Amino acid sequence: MELIYKGKTKDVYKAEGNNVLLKFKDDVTGEDGVFDPGANTVGLTIEGAGQAGLRMTKFFFEKFAEKGIPTHYVAADIEASTMTVKSATVFGKGLEVICRFRAVGSFLRRYGAYCEEGQPLDAFVEVTIKDDERLDPPISKDALALLDILTNTEYDTLKTVTKEISNVVKEELAAKDLELYDIKLEFGRDSVTGEVMLIDEISGGNMRVYKNGTYITPMDLEKRIFA
Repeated sequence: MELIYKGKTKDVYKAEGNNVLLKFKDDVTGEDGVFDPGANTVGLTIEGAGQAGLRMTKFFFEKFAEKGIPTHYVAADIEASTMTVKSATVFGKGLEVICRFRAVGSFLRRYGAYCEEGQPLDAFVEVTIKDDERLDPPISKDALALLDILTNTEYDTLKTVTKEISNVVKEELAAKDLELYDIKLEFGRDSVTGEVMLIDEISGGNMRVYKNGTYITPMDLEKRIFA
């Protein structure tokens, strides 16, 4: 297959029609050997992380389909660590949308003078520019429109759907006695219809989950969800 893009945690290949194939890897983001979903570099390799991430992604994307939430998901092959998805165009050079239920990670590092660790944030939605060199800076709705990255209407859709998706994940985790602190999502436009849809993955590698205040690692999270 033709390689389109080599990413940190997955590679992208051209598939039949308007679809592409994502190959999940065992690499996860972090720094100094410590996992961090908000990091810009691959911090470590965890055997089985690719399949674990794909298994969770398949589970959640099928939940979203049941609720009519638009995504790029078509099918998944767990054994091969691959997922077939609809082709999409990203906003600008790529955006990350974070939904925060508690103050941790980069939010706490930036605004620690005004909040305490773990403070409730009521599903606060934050958009950042995917730019490793500039450390993924946050960007406002007005700036996104001004720079012609997305329209105000698209931003409103993005925010509404982000909260809907994040609350679905939060509720599924709560059923396992787990608490979602934050989750990082990516969106794009369907290459055929132009519809705003969820892309990339939904796994332990792009969320922070705790149980009674103790952090749950991505691999442990996958085991708990499918126990």
